[in-house]
Parts: sequence; structure tokens; C-alpha cells
Amino acid sequence: MSTVFNFTFVPWFRSVAPYIHMHRGKTFVVGIAGEAIAAGKLHHLAQDLALIQSMGVKIVLVHGFRPQVNEQLKAKGHAPKYSHGMRITDEIALDCAQEAAGQLRYEIEAAFSQGLPNTPMAGATVRVISGNFITARPVGIVDGVDFQHSGLVRKVDVAGISRTLDMGALVLLSPFGFSPTGEAFNLTMEEVATSVATALQADKLIFVSEIPGIRIRATEAESEDNPIDTELPLAAAEKLLTALPNATLPTDTAFYLQHCVKACKAGVERSHIIPFAVDGSLLLEVYVHDGIGTMVVDEKLEELREATPDDVGGILQLIEPFERDGTLVKRSRTEIERDIGNYTIIEHDGVIFACAALYPYPEARTAEMAALTVSPDVQGQGDGEKVLKRVEQRARAMGLESIFVLTTRTMHWFLKRGFQNVDPDWLPEARKRKYNWDRKSQVLVKKL
Repeated sequence: MSTVFNFTFVPWFRSVAPYIHMHRGKTFVVGIAGEAIAAGKLHHLAQDLALIQSMGVKIVLVHGFRPQVNEQLKAKGHAPKYSHGMRITDEIALDCAQEAAGQLRYEIEAAFSQGLPNTPMAGATVRVISGNFITARPVGIVDGVDFQHSGLVRKVDVAGISRTLDMGALVLLSPFGFSPTGEAFNLTMEEVATSVATALQADKLIFVSEIPGIRIRATEAESEDNPIDTELPLAAAEKLLTALPNATLPTDTAFYLQHCVKACKAGVERSHIIPFAVDGSLLLEVYVHDGIGTMVVDEKLEELREATPDDVGGILQLIEPFERDGTLVKRSRTEIERDIGNYTIIEHDGVIFACAALYPYPEARTAEMAALTVSPDVQGQGDGEKVLKRVEQRARAMGLESIFVLTTRTMHWFLKRGFQNVDPDWLPEARKRKYNWDRKSQVLVKKL
């Protein structure tokens, strides 16, 4: 039994190592929906956050309290009131919000203080520091509706939060802010988390939410087992938002997505929506290649884009050494010029560091990914995977069911990324006619 465990544990732990190195010293803002705490998920979330912090990540935790406030209101015989997707906070609702926040803060601090032997928290010393880091202003009167004690973030005390994080503490924020006159305002967790992530220019904003992620794939079989989109380019996320109705409920697709888009546009490189229903979803999203939720990423930072005719020279320069040593099949300038619309590239400061082409075979619901190349200068930095993901997105957008590659040297790289070996007879008829039997290329397929 232990031998089997060793064989699975060691490769798994090694596969996680690059992500541990990548995230060390980074700042994550994590927004946890009040529904997650109501569903009894706090202890596991605290354990996972303590583990992530122990690997050198600075964490700001913002908790929500929507169901807890509603519970307090119900106990007082007072109905919750909403408008424009926001709570109207009268005197009674403000009292309930303060009670709920106090209770939750106490529960969260208790969860981070546990340290029993034989539990994940043994030996963990997580200092949780809260404070008046948020200055707020009233929402005021909107379309004739007086929001009373509901507020919006006016200012984030970046210096105060940064100093606290540098001391090694976890910063805990409730969805409250105070005006310069000392008046308390009820805020939303989503707005506080987004404003703090933006002000700190955090590396990640993560919402631990009721929904499993975002699904934009439109197919007839839009069923529950349809996988979500694990990565959404910012442009695609913005386009999706314009097509959606305004969000008023946390389960509305636009509810968390609008905050992810706002954060990305304001300089937060990556925003995530992950489900609290899946145990360990934080660890799966942060330390596993494909994650478990949806990540909105600002690709301007990556310079990942479709190629234009101006890129032909750069692509030729990139692939020429690989054609010379036989890794790639030779392509003429004319071929590349003709097919330039099929290419995806990563470019930085005018230099192309990676490329791949996608040739669809719509009659067979598949496409060939060809000429996947990464410059030796940046190999091992994940550029090949970024290009592969974009090519997969392009193939899905065409309604295709799989992509395939022909390779003589890099079979293992593709197998590690979900491709499977098939017989050359599997190839679409049109591609089979061009197959070079002398080259003995392996055919690998990945279902989308």
C-alpha cells in the first residue's frame, strides 16, 4: 500500500513544485461568499489558506455575509430589501450586518487558530489581523431609491494592508467601510475584494462562490456535465458580459464575472471564480495546471494573439532552426503567408517567441495543430501551453470536437497535456493522403 502511495505522491508533489515557486511572494485577494461559511466549508477553507500562506503567498481574505444578515433579519421579523442588485441597509439591517460580521470574524479567527496534532493545522501559526482599512461613501439615492447605510468603497489603505502582509499576517476584511465622520456603511464582499485587489495590484483575485465557474460554449448538449471554460481571455469575458442581463443574484453568470473583468482591466493579471462545493477547490485552482474554476486573464500581458501578415518574417525566423534539425517539416514563406490567419503567436517587444497553426477538417469535426514552436530562449516558461490553450479555444469556437498533432520528437510533451496516441488510420481522409509514411510521425489526439 505504502509503495503505491510513494509512486503516486512523489510525481504529484514534483508536478506541484513549479506552482509553489511561481506563487512565492505573490499577493492573493480571496473573497469567500457567506454561503460557503453557511454551508460549513470554513474549516477546510482555513486549512487550505493556511497551507497556501505557508508556501510564501500573502493573503487578504474578504468574507461575505449575505445569508447570515438575512438570518438575523428574519429573527427580528424584518424582510431583506434589495434594489439594483444591492441591499437597502436601513437601521435594523445595519445592526444585523454588524452582528453577523462580528460573529463571522470570531468564527474565522477561531478557524485559523486551530492547531491540533494530526490535522493540517498542526504547527501552523496564522496571525489574523483585521482593521479599518476601507474608507467608504454612501450609495445615496439611485433612481429614487434611498440606499441609506449601504456604501461603496472610496479608498483602500494600501500602505496599512501591505505593512500587515509584510509582517507575515493574514489580513481579514469584513464588508464594512467607515466614512471620515466615523459612520459605518454596509458594503458587498465582491466590491471590497475587487477594490482591494486593484489597489494592491494583487497577483490574483479569487472568488470562492456558489457557482462552478463560467461556461460560454454554446452547443445543443448544454448539459450539466459540460465542462466550464477554465480560462477566459479578458476580451471574451467582456464580450460575454455585454450579452448577459444585469446580475442581481450570486448565481447569475454576470454576478462574479463583472468583478473579475473590472479587476483585470485595472491591472490584476488573473481573476478566478471557483466553487466552494468542491473540497480543496483553492488548492486545485492555484497548484494544478488546468485548475477547477474559471480564470479571467488579461492577455495583453502575455502578448498572445492571432498572427497578421506582418508576422511572417518572425515566424520563419523562429521555426527555421527546428526545420533544419528535422523537428519540424519545412514550410516555405509562400505557405506561411497563405496560411497566416491560422497562426497563433506570442510576441514580446517585436520578437515572436512561440507559434502554432490550426488547420481545421470540419467534415471530421477535428483540426490539426501544426508547427508548435517555442524559442529556446524561453523554453520551460509555459509559452507552449499558453499557445496550446489558445489553439484549443479557437478549435472549440469552430465547433470542433478534437485537435490532433503529428510529431516525431515531442510525443511526451503532448501526452502530459491530455493527448492520446492513435493509429495514423484515424486521420481524416484529406490529411491521410498527405501523411508521410517515411517520417513515421506519431499521431496524437486531444478531445475538446
